[in-house]
Amino acid sequence: MRNNRKTIKELTFKDNFMFAAAMLDAENCRMVIERVLGKPIERVEVITEKSMVYHPEYRGVRLDVYARDEANTHYDVEMQIAARKIFRRARYYHDQMDMELIGRGIDYEELPDSYVIFICDFDPFGLGKYRYTLRQTLVEDAEYPYEDGVHTVILSTKGGNDSETPEELIKFLRFAGASLEECGRDFGDPLVERLQKSIREIKQSREMGDRYMLFAELLKDEYNAGKAEGKAERSIENILLLLGSRGEIPDGLRRRIMSVTDEDSLQKMLLMAAQAESIESFAGKLREMLPETCQIG
Repeated sequence: MRNNRKTIKELTFKDNFMFAAAMLDAENCRMVIERVLGKPIERVEVITEKSMVYHPEYRGVRLDVYARDEANTHYDVEMQIAARKIFRRARYYHDQMDMELIGRGIDYEELPDSYVIFICDFDPFGLGKYRYTLRQTLVEDAEYPYEDGVHTVILSTKGGNDSETPEELIKFLRFAGASLEECGRDFGDPLVERLQKSIREIKQSREMGDRYMLFAELLKDEYNAGKAEGKAERSIENILLLLGSRGEIPDGLRRRIMSVTDEDSLQKMLLMAAQAESIESFAGKLREMLPETCQIG
């Protein structure tokens, strides 16, 4: 049976892996957010350890882009290619950002503004708009200046209200929704040109090719594990597979990983392994997560 998985050469900006890989470049991310919101942003920091998130409803890993700017505004940006109900997922993302900050000791009144941005290759409302902006309002008085700092922006590549939309946003969205045959053409836009260059470099990178293959295997294995017993064993195998791509795994660390049975801990370890730059950095984070892990060498 033919393997229907795309190769990295066949990916476009709207594929989750390529979208996240291109957006992990801080300047790419800044320019995209600036284009989406239509306001200047001086700089952003992409928080790489938060940019691969586990979503229970997907039974697997999914790539999002998590960033903050010079005003400490937090952003979670995601590409959506399937027509799903996304409103409760936006709520979940906002909650995750808030709880992470509160967990670091920030008071409720000090919570920064947060934006969840979905770039959809479909029209989630069916109103023919390129951009939809969701905010909380006071039901009894829609004009009341209610402001909780929570913003959800949903873009659609299928919009048709060109006269109401900035031309540069339309060009970006047409690129975001472009097919493999169309995505390399000249869109007459510097942001698109920059993203096209980044995508070419990602496709030529052997390291990124290896990461994509591992990511695809994780998705496949997690999907299969969700339908069968032995999910913990599969998670451990994937953790070891990811770490093994970075070097030889010390016996003590291997034994410690194989001794974990709690699924939540294994999922956290799986993401740590996917994000770790080295076996040593993974081991350090594992010590923090499981304090009883003293010696792993």
